[in-house]
Amino acid sequence: MSRKSLINELQLRSLRSLNTLVENKQTYNFKNCELDIYETHTSVKNVSLKFGNIAFTSMIRGKKELMIAGKSEKFDYLPGESVIMLPGEEMIIDFPEANTQPSQCMALSISNDFIKDTADYLNGNFPKADEKSDWKLLNDHFYLFNSPSLTSATNNILRIAMENNSAKDFITDLALKELLIRIMQTQARKFLEINYLQYRNNNRFGAVIDYIKNNIHDKISIDNLAKRAYMSKSGFFRSFKREFGISPNHFILQERIEKAKSLLQRFTSIAETAYQTGFSDANYFIKAFKEIEGITPKHFQKSLIIQN
Repeated sequence: MSRKSLINELQLRSLRSLNTLVENKQTYNFKNCELDIYETHTSVKNVSLKFGNIAFTSMIRGKKELMIAGKSEKFDYLPGESVIMLPGEEMIIDFPEANTQPSQCMALSISNDFIKDTADYLNGNFPKADEKSDWKLLNDHFYLFNSPSLTSATNNILRIAMENNSAKDFITDLALKELLIRIMQTQARKFLEINYLQYRNNNRFGAVIDYIKNNIHDKISIDNLAKRAYMSKSGFFRSFKREFGISPNHFILQERIEKAKSLLQRFTSIAETAYQTGFSDANYFIKAFKEIEGITPKHFQKSLIIQN
């Protein structure tokens, strides 16, 4: 998984201003959503949390160990990661490090009618390339790594909440629509990345992703991908970016880097890794790797040695 994009940290509140040291909540109410900022300043286990509407939650700082009752095993929940909760689902949370590193998390509860109206508008005005695919939130893909676009939309919501603006509800609705689109794009991309084999014969982009993954060591042209999707080059590029939130070129680059990471973990040389993942030369590979991961391939391999 590529490097996560982090939400801007908010200033922690003073301990004297908190009503509780465990999931102390600061609330901002809007017409179609409620934004809650949670802080925990002490280590504790088995804290339960539920929401009345669909909620988009995202870690800002610190660490939680999270389990969704009946849906997941316990996993680390860290900055750069988001979780979508359905109405009535129960989060069971441990805070193993909060004594020394307070945790901060946001939760955005969104009106069901607003979500439906946004999806209906997108399906009516910007239908997906395949008739069987719709704009919608997916229940199964609840755990997300934040992309830069998803993080930017989240930061925008937080910024608006902190402002003193008489048109705040109107502005929030616009920002909320963008956030929902970014969530749906991220989920749709994750869905096909996982299930492309199942959909490669009956979904335009399923076939495209299958081809990319099986030919990552070769040069991949947008013309070729467009033909496999039975679309014009311009139509393919536009539809791919609209549905998944990134361009096909950037998707290919991310796939090359993911393949490169698996090779580097086996301590394949940097030159050989570049060759096997379709880069024209090692220098370009090093530059691209650092752009996506934030460190060079050499430092990535060194970090594996330190961890072991």
